[in-house]
Amino acid sequence: MKILANDGIDALGKSMLEDAGFTVETTKIEQEQLCDQIGAYDVIIVRSATKVTAEVLDAGTKLKVVARAGVGLDNVDLVHAGKLNIPVVNTPNASSRSVAELVFTHIFSLVRSTQITNRVMPNEGDSRFKELKKMASKGTEVAGKTIGILGFGRIGQEAARIAIGLGMKVMVYDYKERNFDLVLNFHPDYAVHNFKISLKGHTLETVLSKSDFITLHTPGSTEVIGAQELGQMKPGAILINCARGGVVNEKALLKALQNKSLRAAGVDVFESEPPIFTDILKPENVSLSPHVGASTAEAQKRVGIELAERILAVYK
Repeated sequence: MKILANDGIDALGKSMLEDAGFTVETTKIEQEQLCDQIGAYDVIIVRSATKVTAEVLDAGTKLKVVARAGVGLDNVDLVHAGKLNIPVVNTPNASSRSVAELVFTHIFSLVRSTQITNRVMPNEGDSRFKELKKMASKGTEVAGKTIGILGFGRIGQEAARIAIGLGMKVMVYDYKERNFDLVLNFHPDYAVHNFKISLKGHTLETVLSKSDFITLHTPGSTEVIGAQELGQMKPGAILINCARGGVVNEKALLKALQNKSLRAAGVDVFESEPPIFTDILKPENVSLSPHVGASTAEAQKRVGIELAERILAVYK
């Protein structure tokens, strides 16, 4: 049985599949050639780069499983896979911590203006040192501030854990307005187990208007933040999007950054990747990363293991 890991797989996950009798090929097949070659494989593993379209599924006459290394399934035609009775699996547990930590990478950069100093200092750090020092000396702490979390699944909960550890107040919006019990995690050296706190759910409008920071963790690519919602946010707030590009209207966000109704934004995902709406890359009050929320060594190891386990479960 042959597996095409078209966007790669961690070595441990690959070994687990090979030990179970699979042949795992990691040579990249470009999207344009995929339909011509997918017929030779029983399983395809993809990340976000490869699109498993209806045409690819039809050409994959031997396909028994489509496996997505990550959470989002917007690059897989789920409806057509269902019609063909091809199971689609993903790895919802593996990358939550890594994505949540990237949220705070952007937050820390923006509150201390390092997204500006990192750009400017390599070329002008000597001549503009005093000017940059004055600008960057207006930073703020995150302790005591309020963070609004839109979407309270695995990633949203991890973001909440980090925020609470930093001394922040957490406000939650989820599609069902309800209360949440959150278990806090501590290093194994600390004898603290099953420490829970309760968080109250709020309306979207309440969270937007009361939060100093907003981070999005809603499922899918449906727009959640447009011009209206940006107008409801607390003046001077910071918006972070490490979810999906489509959940934030980029043109409305650009306008809010330019008129300074928002203090800043952290953006890891874009409506189109690529071509990117390049105007959103240019404001100095934006911190940027190229869709790498799940891309840590630890997350990719967990992704590989979870992928292998889910694929093997289908074959049991």
